[in-house]
Amino acid sequence: MQEKKVLWNDRKRIIFGLPWTFTKYKLTEEKLIIQTGFFNIKQEEIRLYRIMDITLNRKFGQRIFGLGTIHCCSADKSTPEFDIKNIKKSEAVKELLSDKVEQERQRKRVSSREYMHADDDNDDIGDDDLHND
Repeated sequence: MQEKKVLWNDRKRIIFGLPWTFTKYKLTEEKLIIQTGFFNIKQEEIRLYRIMDITLNRKFGQRIFGLGTIHCCSADKSTPEFDIKNIKKSEAVKELLSDKVEQERQRKRVSSREYMHADDDNDDIGDDDLHND
């Protein structure tokens, strides 16, 4: 299997913006990968077209050291919400992620409307169909 081109990667940072953690982030054309842990490694993979909303948070302490946190809401069942915590150049990363999400949605021909009723099992059934017994 061919490795996809990595567009961005970084680590979660701690005080003073130092990358001394075991959380790694990687963005490719199709997915965002979040890897955590040292002895027990967990790797979350989120398809970009499933990301619904992106928010940038930069607290005062983060701004001092040039960091930020990107909060994402997705239609992924195992990871409905996640944070890309304490990263450098967070504004540029948010814009890159946002652009790649839109490109991937267009490529897959997916719109956010398709996820609005993801939990509703009767999407195709109208009200009239429910009452006809």
